[in-house]
Amino acid sequence: MVISHKYRYVFVELPHTGSTSISRELCQQYDGHSILFRHATYQEFLRSASDDEKQYFVFSCIRNPLDDAVSCYFKYKNQVKGFIGFDVDSKASLSDWRDLSRRIIYRFRYNRYRFVHDNDADFPTFFLKYYWWPYDNWSSLSHHKFGYIIRFEALQDGFAEVLERLNIEQVRPLPRVHKTSGRARDYSVYYTPETQPRAVRIFGPYMDKWGYEFPEDWGDVSVSSFDKAAYASLSVVRRFAWRTLRPAIYSLTVKKRQIKDRYEDHMSV
Repeated sequence: MVISHKYRYVFVELPHTGSTSISRELCQQYDGHSILFRHATYQEFLRSASDDEKQYFVFSCIRNPLDDAVSCYFKYKNQVKGFIGFDVDSKASLSDWRDLSRRIIYRFRYNRYRFVHDNDADFPTFFLKYYWWPYDNWSSLSHHKFGYIIRFEALQDGFAEVLERLNIEQVRPLPRVHKTSGRARDYSVYYTPETQPRAVRIFGPYMDKWGYEFPEDWGDVSVSSFDKAAYASLSVVRRFAWRTLRPAIYSLTVKKRQIKDRYEDHMSV
């Protein structure tokens, strides 16, 4: 999360939406300062924000989930260390999962990485194995309340719009970082006729909510009432986890790191 007291803005970093490019640019060029932790939610910010800070202009990003799924697959395929979370060839890395939050995320990603590489799995195989439940992310917590939402598909234009609303002159075009290599620009080429019905069922409710559309040549892409109900039901559980469990796990992680740092400082004396 990035804040600027000079320009009175808060940028909430949602994973896989180009947030790294924007946060770096804000910190380097527009008086931004990192606070809390990288992917902190706005609710976590509000717990410690002053009354004045709560009035700052808030913006974030979203991304078409069809594109996000393809990007995630290629990160596993390309063995992107920063995405998977550790050196997958190092046993020392695997034994070094000290923090509960890291253990959960890394195990989740490591299992998918191993499936892709052990089976030389293509995207349709990967998608059909791991995508079963209605898609959502913690943009559902409060993105609808923000001052502006930048779409990953138009990152530069959205960033320029935010700066204009803040009365900030843009210094330079937004640099892009963490580009996914090895994939076609058009995500739709990876969705086969076998995967398309599943994609409609999994991604449809989220895409409806944010105004995304399926490719025209997919035929009937209407979202059933059952899928909408499943999405709504799971959203209740997910929002509880994002609001309650996620901060608790992070708090525990911070405490463990502080204890470890104090111990190492003591031993180095």
